[in-house]
Amino acid sequence: MSASAVFILDVKGKPLISRNYKGDVAMSKIEHFMPLLVQREEEGALAPLLSHGEVHFLWIKHSNLYLVATTSKNANASLVYSFLYKTIEVFCEYFKELEEESIRDNFVIVYELLDELMDFGFPQTTDSKILQEYITQQSNKLETCKSRVPPTVTNAVSWRSEGIKYKKNEVFIDVIESVNLLVNANGSVLLSEIVGTIKLKVFLSGMPELRLGLNDRVLFELTGRGKNKSVELEDVKFHQCVRLSRFDNDRTISFIPPDGDFELMSYRLSTQVKPLIWIESVIEKFSHSRVEIHGQGPLGERLLTIHDFRWAKGQFKKQSVANGVEIAVPVPSDADSPRFKTSVGSAKYVPERNVVIWSIKSFPGGKEYLMRAHFGLPSVEKEEVEGRPPIGVKFEIPYFTVSGIQVRYMKIIEKSGYQALPWVRYITQSGDYQLRTS
Repeated sequence: MSASAVFILDVKGKPLISRNYKGDVAMSKIEHFMPLLVQREEEGALAPLLSHGEVHFLWIKHSNLYLVATTSKNANASLVYSFLYKTIEVFCEYFKELEEESIRDNFVIVYELLDELMDFGFPQTTDSKILQEYITQQSNKLETCKSRVPPTVTNAVSWRSEGIKYKKNEVFIDVIESVNLLVNANGSVLLSEIVGTIKLKVFLSGMPELRLGLNDRVLFELTGRGKNKSVELEDVKFHQCVRLSRFDNDRTISFIPPDGDFELMSYRLSTQVKPLIWIESVIEKFSHSRVEIHGQGPLGERLLTIHDFRWAKGQFKKQSVANGVEIAVPVPSDADSPRFKTSVGSAKYVPERNVVIWSIKSFPGGKEYLMRAHFGLPSVEKEEVEGRPPIGVKFEIPYFTVSGIQVRYMKIIEKSGYQALPWVRYITQSGDYQLRTS
């Protein structure tokens, strides 16, 4: 059982638009939602599900809006929340930004979408690409569109239309891995994980079936290939187009893809990752009037803070290059009069964040670079009271994955037998990447 009704409220709790799907809960019950929300917030007992008598409110907040589903039954809460988040995703793809103004400006379309997204309390068509085939934002085209419902709504393959044609058939595969890392001041890794996604951009004619082969450890063991150069994937999640029964049986990722961009799958690896960018920091204090940041200066040179930036050894080949590197070095909140010196890139002081941002456009593997920063301080002791936040790092390394995951093959099967080109790109980027200095 799912939702009885769905409401979109403004930040004060006033309904902007609503859709009553089942009629078993009075629409006036929504008046109890905002007082209940405020009360629970004041009591410190705020929860994603609030109840008033026999009516339950399942809600999420997005921008300056509340999306609320009501029910009086023992509903499947996970299904309701999935629907609410999917509704936000659809609205964002239609209006780019979902806020009170976009709801008011597109009232008719929002109501049409709510009518198609759910039927009698159960999710129906939630793919925005399919919805856009017959619900258009341009009112002058509504007459030509008429009320024709695309076959995809009633087909088994509801995420792809028939009759798609391209002069050049191609598939672009992006394997993107984000590294979450927390390293102690002594260099020991406290937390590390890899969160990966495989995204596809599909330009294929007809109704092709695709089969994706990865160096999946479970598959390798099933086929007797051993564990060499294989990856053990955890928390794997697939797009609805993937045949889950086949994956469960023989680990084959088989699917008829949607047209255009979509995320095929995501995964996680709880594996020990050495820092891809390692930062050494040494702070010396001269007086109560200044702090300096420096690294590997000549012998006898007395500067206050040292940052030696270098790649961790053995993590990837020297020909790999990190792009758009940003290193955020925290400084005391009362620092002033900044001066910088870098061996590469540029540094700037961002007082509203209390950090120095060192930007390096291109950082080759195996290289070591140096940055020095000098600050005046009214009170050096204040830094000790505040403590030192960790150094944050952002980067992106193309043609490289930390886990070693590989696309072994992409087979494209279509009854017309056309030739298609698959293209694969690997990217590693920083997630929550922090290095403690104390």
